[in-house]
Amino acid sequence: MYSQYKLPYSYDALEPLIDALTMETHYSKHHAAYTKNLNDAAEKAGVNKEIGALLSSLEEIPDAALRQAIRNNGGGFYNHNLYFSTMAPGAGGEPSGAFGKLLEGTFGSFSAFQEQLSGLAVARFGSGWAWLSANRGGELLLSSSPNQDNPLMEGAGYTPILGIDVWEHAYYLKYKNLRADYVKAFFGVIDWAAVAGNYEAVKGGQ
Repeated sequence: MYSQYKLPYSYDALEPLIDALTMETHYSKHHAAYTKNLNDAAEKAGVNKEIGALLSSLEEIPDAALRQAIRNNGGGFYNHNLYFSTMAPGAGGEPSGAFGKLLEGTFGSFSAFQEQLSGLAVARFGSGWAWLSANRGGELLLSSSPNQDNPLMEGAGYTPILGIDVWEHAYYLKYKNLRADYVKAFFGVIDWAAVAGNYEAVKGGQ
């Protein structure tokens, strides 16, 4: 049984950057539907793996329709759990400590990192995600994926530690067609301590 991430903050806690109606709709409708549909498909397929392991081994599901259902809804479940868990009220800014230095060392500066990740998010055609991922060797990677795909499905050993949702349901009520404005605002709610914790978990092989 896959459980939806429990929000530790209220729907209006990220105002004015992420509005309450978008948060409520995104979490209680879209994310809840992905969770339910994943559980239904996983039960039919007879799979009960940890979600990361499941998404990393989709080719082992013989039924093509169930494999696609788990790809779509399992991706939506995993991606949104990560998304909601890396946002927080009063967050944003630049990461400090070892992780902040890692971003600077990898990308040249925090602003260069922000520009690259934002560019991937804005340029993603249609619906999808932009990612900051890490591997067990501690290396970082920026990428983007269509639909509810993510780097776990690509088999290159990278695990997402931060994702920007650029499906229209994530921003359209407030930002309309101005995706770039939403992406800029998203950086104001990123919980960098959570992202750094995700990095350490991946690096530690947990």
